[in-house]
Formats: sequence, structure tokens, C-alpha cells
Amino acid sequence: MTILTAENITKKYDDRLIIKDVSLHLDSNEVVCLLGISGIGKSTLFHVLSGLVVPEKGKVLLSGADITGKPGRISYMQQKDLLLPYKSILDNIALPLIIKGEKKENARKKASDFFDKFGLSGTQNKYPSQLSGGMRQRAALLRTYLFSGEAALLDEPFSALDAITKTAMHNWYNDVMSEISLPTIFITHDIDEAILLSDRIYIMSGTPGRITSEIKIEVKKPRHTDFTTSDEFIRYKREILRLLDFN
Repeated sequence: MTILTAENITKKYDDRLIIKDVSLHLDSNEVVCLLGISGIGKSTLFHVLSGLVVPEKGKVLLSGADITGKPGRISYMQQKDLLLPYKSILDNIALPLIIKGEKKENARKKASDFFDKFGLSGTQNKYPSQLSGGMRQRAALLRTYLFSGEAALLDEPFSALDAITKTAMHNWYNDVMSEISLPTIFITHDIDEAILLSDRIYIMSGTPGRITSEIKIEVKKPRHTDFTTSDEFIRYKREILRLLDFN
């Protein structure tokens, strides 16, 4: 079942065409990657998908309903975790439920029920400054999940982490996504990350930015870092490098 659809999205800023005729879809239980070089228009596309900006042409559909230019329908996690420093981790994570009208204690209870699944047990009363970068990202991902269970947009969610922490987060992310099944599109510049985490990869290139290729990763999930040394992984990476014209 298709959850999210973008149809022929075109967007420009100051008379400069950023993306043109971009179409994609996200199905239930899918993790889809948007891969391309910096400045190609990936974040612009996310701003359109999230409803923060209105395209010059095209539309965005969520479960068949037109949500073009209507923010608040899809969870959108940007590169920084944006946790509020003066709130506890529990209150940070419960915030989307409170915004939706839940009473504070009920929102805290619902949020707390997910702490173990997201590897956050024992952090409820801590503050963001007391957590590592990886733990803050887990908290931000849980908050994103609670905002909307229909679909999520993640803009380079692991880019700020060091290599060792990122590897651990990749393994954790694959495991937790196999449990919560949140349809997700994420942006990355990291080819290895895209192959490891995605069911499908959209490659953006050109000026203005367009979807130029789509690759389906035909390897059972959850996948872990041992997959990155396999012949299948190397084959996918060579194909992506070829499509990006890096050879």
C-alpha cells in the first residue's frame, strides 16, 4: 500500500529552478533513501513533502489525501536533534502528544512505554546535555515517531555522529525499524548508509535536481554491518557509483 506520493514536484527560489518534475512514492513498512550530492535539492524536496513550502507545480498525497502546503501531517526530523535543553528527555519526547491535545501525565505515560524499545531506559529524567550524540538521536527519532505514525522524513539523521557511533546507530536503527514499521524517507550523502538501511534508493542528480535512478535493495532486513563487506553490498555500491558518474 502506498502511503506517501509526490507527483511532478517543481520548486524554485528567487527565479532559480531547484528541482523539476520530481516524482516518488513511499509504501507501507518501507525505508526509502534520497541520495545525491550537496545542493541537488534534496532538502528542498523535503520542505515540499512536509508542507513547509508550496511547489510551483505538483502535489503531495498522504494515503490518497492532498496535503500539498499543509504542514503537520508528516513527521520531519532535521539534521540537528532540536531537543529543548530545559526539558527532560521524557518531556521532550512527550511534547508531540501534548501538542496534539493529550494531558501531560497521559502523554508522559505513552512516551515512557517506548523508552525500552528505543534503548532509552533510565534517561527519562535526564536532560539533553547529559546524553551522548547517539542517545540524543534516539530520543529525537522516538519523538518523530510519536508525532506521526503514518510517515516520517529524516534529513541526514546520523551525519553528526562519529564513525563508531554511527555504525552502532545503523545496527540499532535497522532493528528498531523492523519492529515499529514506520514508513520513512531519509536523506543521506553516504552511499554505504543508503545501501545498509534502505529498501529502495532514489538517486537525485542534474541541474535542476531530478530523480534519475531508482535501485531496490533485494537483501532481507534487518541488515547489520557484516553486510557491508559482502559481495552483494559491493555490487550495489559499484552500481550507485556508476549512476552518480563517480567512476
